[in-house]
Amino acid sequence: MIKRLVFAALVCLSSSVFAVDIQPNNLFPKVEMNTTMGKIVVELDRDRAPITVDNFLTYVVKGEYDNTIFHRIIPEFVVQGGGLDPKLQEKPEMKPIVNESGNGLSNMTGTIAMARDSNPHSASRQFYFNVADNERLDPSSRRWGYAVFGEVLEGQEVLMKMSQVKTETNTVLEWPDVPVEPIILKSARLLPRK
Repeated sequence: MIKRLVFAALVCLSSSVFAVDIQPNNLFPKVEMNTTMGKIVVELDRDRAPITVDNFLTYVVKGEYDNTIFHRIIPEFVVQGGGLDPKLQEKPEMKPIVNESGNGLSNMTGTIAMARDSNPHSASRQFYFNVADNERLDPSSRRWGYAVFGEVLEGQEVLMKMSQVKTETNTVLEWPDVPVEPIILKSARLLPRK
């Protein structure tokens, strides 16, 4: 009986370790996002944004982005998601991370970056895609920026379609720029290392 319990405990332990394998030795991991509007593949830059990439991949590997919505869309600016479910309920967050916006990566079209509030070190789970060149979101000598941590390899046309959907001020959230028809991130998966 004890051997069976030990075996069961080891199986559980090994599966939980597997569940949080974020490919720590891969400098440029790739994530595939399947949305209701199409597929997006991003390549992350752990070399320049190690804390941000590890944080994002932890959410990915734990399935925390599955069945979330893109809740903020501003044409010629950003497509933002990762924090709300389709019922507009906020998803649980891990601790906020240190802002890595001074890493040399810029908020240019086709990049992925971390959303945050006015506190520069408040990013946790929400991310956004730049659908325009948004250098004004980069850091300067007088202010923190928004940390870019990767770029789109496939699906830029999907993001451009997303950026054109009809939006409104949502009365539940009391936020502007919410898509009238929800755009769902059905799944986000860390791709096997090649």
